[in-house]
Amino acid sequence: MKKNKGVPEEEPEAAPDGAAETEAPAQPETVESPPEPDAEELLAAERDKTLRLAAEYDNFRKRSRAERESLYAEVRAETTAKFLPVYDNLARAIKTGCSDEAFLKGVEMTMTQLNEALASLGVEEIASVGERFDPARHNAVSHIENAELGEQVIAEEFQKGFAISGKVIRHSIVVVAN
Repeated sequence: MKKNKGVPEEEPEAAPDGAAETEAPAQPETVESPPEPDAEELLAAERDKTLRLAAEYDNFRKRSRAERESLYAEVRAETTAKFLPVYDNLARAIKTGCSDEAFLKGVEMTMTQLNEALASLGVEEIASVGERFDPARHNAVSHIENAELGEQVIAEEFQKGFAISGKVIRHSIVVVAN
């Protein structure tokens, strides 16, 4: 068929009422499809996907729990650190003493209550005087010579240090001998 320029082609009309068309429809080319996997292979693949998904979920749960515990420990340490100046002031008040026995007794009771609260949170005092200097736990502000003490032994403590579960929340401020 020739195409005329500028003249649209007419589409053939459909055959009336079920009359067959004169041309047979073109057969599609046959493309070989890959063989379908059998049921065992499909089951194994699905089992593998399920196991991987369960493992990913388990890892997510463990990671979430660890992050939550870490966050809790961090918040607990920060909150405790805010109460340590109160501890210091009560310790100074007890050390200074007072002529009013009732007042001194009240301060000592408050200090006892604060120590119990800190202990319930897992807060531990860092041992200092007489211990070997550890820069991870102590902050040396001075150095003295003392023949009675060994080398790098803490002679005096200016400010008590504290730790929670082995993590230092405030270093001890100390004087180191020799």
